[in-house]
Amino acid sequence: MSCGEPHETDCSEVLDHLYEFLDREMPDTDCTKFEVHFEECSPCLEKYGLEQAVKKLVKRCCGSDDVPTDLRAKVMGRIDLIRSGEPVPEQDVSVSPADAQGLATE
Repeated sequence: MSCGEPHETDCSEVLDHLYEFLDREMPDTDCTKFEVHFEECSPCLEKYGLEQAVKKLVKRCCGSDDVPTDLRAKVMGRIDLIRSGEPVPEQDVSVSPADAQGLATE
């Protein structure tokens, strides 16, 4: 997605790192660049608002559940593959019986 206008920070960079921005997992200087971009780019601002709303909804519905470390690592690895453009295996991210038990008891 791009609004077609030139920006100091490209729309694709903003969208590729949107969740890092939402989670404040990036340096303050990068956060400032993104904030400036959102002031200039309404399509990216709209996408930011949508993702922020989804994140709040997930937190409200699932925020008290702790995610097993192994499951989090598997999911994050899958996300990294998708972002890098590498082929993603057809199989689902599986949950070990121990992870499933941990989720069921929380």
